[in-house]
Amino acid sequence: MKLVLNGGGVGEAVASARQLLNGIIDHTKKILYVPLAWPDPMFEGCLEFMTQELSDVEKAGIDMIKTPEELMEKDFNDYACLYVGGGNTYKLLNDLKDSGAFGKLRKYLLEEDGIVYGGSAGAIIFGRDLDSCNLDDANEVGLIDNAGFDLIGGYSLLCHYTSREPERTEQSRQYLLELSKSKPVYAIPEEDTIFVDDGKIKIMGSRPYSEFVDGREIVKSL
Repeated sequence: MKLVLNGGGVGEAVASARQLLNGIIDHTKKILYVPLAWPDPMFEGCLEFMTQELSDVEKAGIDMIKTPEELMEKDFNDYACLYVGGGNTYKLLNDLKDSGAFGKLRKYLLEEDGIVYGGSAGAIIFGRDLDSCNLDDANEVGLIDNAGFDLIGGYSLLCHYTSREPERTEQSRQYLLELSKSKPVYAIPEEDTIFVDDGKIKIMGSRPYSEFVDGREIVKSL
C-alpha cells in the first residue's frame, strides 16, 4: 500500500508530491481520476485541469469517472493509481460508502498493494474520521458515519492549514486544540504531503506542519 496525501495545493507548490508519485507508479498504465468530492455534478473542466496538473507525471493517460457506480465498475488494478481529488469531504465519503466503493478501495489498498494519491478532501478521508474538517466543510449530505479509512496511524487529518488568512488559521487552531483532547490530528499546509508506504509514515514538503495531541499543538519543521 502506498498513499500520497497532499494538503490541497496545486501546480509548482506540490511538484515534489507529483515527483514522488511519478517514482512509484507503472508508467504504462493510465491514472484513474476520482473527482466525486467536487460540487459540480457535471465535473465541468475537471479532466482538463487534471490533465494539466499531471502533465509532468509519466503515464498512459487519464480516465475520469463521474459517478460512484462507474467507480464500482472499474478494476483498480488496471490503473497506475487512483487520484482522489478535492471538494466536499462529506460528499466524497458518503458517495464511497453508499456505493460500496469504500470497501473496494480499502481492499485495493490493503490486500492488493494499491497506490492512491489524495488531495485535500481526497486526503482527509484516509484519516481516522472527518471531525477534523468540521469547520471547513458542510455536511449537506447528512453523513452519519464519518469514520475514514484510518490509515495514518490513528490520526485524523486537516488540509490547507496555515495556507489561508490568519483569522481562519486561528479558528482552526482553537478547534483542533479541543478536538485533540480525544483524538490526534495532523494539520498540514497545501505544500506538504504525507507519504504512507506499507504503514510507514513520512511527511515531506516545504513548510512547517502541526500535530495536535492531548490538547497541545506541536509545530514541526521539514
